[in-house]
Amino acid sequence: MTANPEILSFFDETTNSVTYLVADLQTGVAAVIDPVLDFDSASARIGTMQAEAVLQAAERKGWRIAMVLETHAHADHLSAAKVIAARTGAWIGIGALITAVQDVFAPMFGADDLAPGGADFDRLLEDGDQIALGTLVIDVLHTPGHTPACVSYRIGDAVFVGDTLFMPDYGTARADFPGGDAHALYGSIRRLLALPDTTRLFLCHDYKAPGRDAWAWETTVAEQRRANVHAHDGIDEAAFVALRQSRDATLAPPRLLLPSIQVNIRAGRLPPADAQGVRALRLPLRAGDAGGATLLS
Repeated sequence: MTANPEILSFFDETTNSVTYLVADLQTGVAAVIDPVLDFDSASARIGTMQAEAVLQAAERKGWRIAMVLETHAHADHLSAAKVIAARTGAWIGIGALITAVQDVFAPMFGADDLAPGGADFDRLLEDGDQIALGTLVIDVLHTPGHTPACVSYRIGDAVFVGDTLFMPDYGTARADFPGGDAHALYGSIRRLLALPDTTRLFLCHDYKAPGRDAWAWETTVAEQRRANVHAHDGIDEAAFVALRQSRDATLAPPRLLLPSIQVNIRAGRLPPADAQGVRALRLPLRAGDAGGATLLS
């Protein structure tokens, strides 16, 4: 019988994001999945309160954090991967197609400091890769659609699915970012929902669907197949794609899209300091109307 990990969840209400601390109890070896860096956009202040909570929990448990795993380059929170790695010596991993995401966004943000070939990350993970977590095994599943580089991590009876799925009453991830694809997302969802019904799915976010009062980020394959409002059993690919594309057309960009992407394609590393020692994020401007076009000319 496959052993299952112990899982601690850390919900950041500011970004609606969940960080996971996952451990093999036999050895005390642990992984952090999708860590959040505190960022206040109004003041441009960064902080490590969320990361400190994870580090302190690991210390209390006597666990050694050996790795930080990203499900994708997030568009709604900055990653604290470098903070965790600097404090613990952990390596940082992400799906191998992060290089495609970097190719799209690096020119937009002037990120010419990126290491070639995705080497800001310590390990680029392919579909089918297996990672030892003490006596446990992490299976890497390529689950594109939200982004081309999205991966999920299966450990025992638990799968960490990133943004691929939300709680059944909220549905599924958007697929309108560069490289996103609603057809690919449907295929990834069906792959996940082909796992045993009792498989636990741990989500990267919760937004509390209307009518639900409590935050939630854990569900099961059976619940998703029965009740996911976008992708329950019986919804075929054409219907899903039509629903997903029409919904995506109404969505505003994530609030922290621009700061998040330029930090997260660097594996959580902040942009390099200028001659005055100041680190700055770029805010590319876009013309929204004729007046805006005049201002940019």
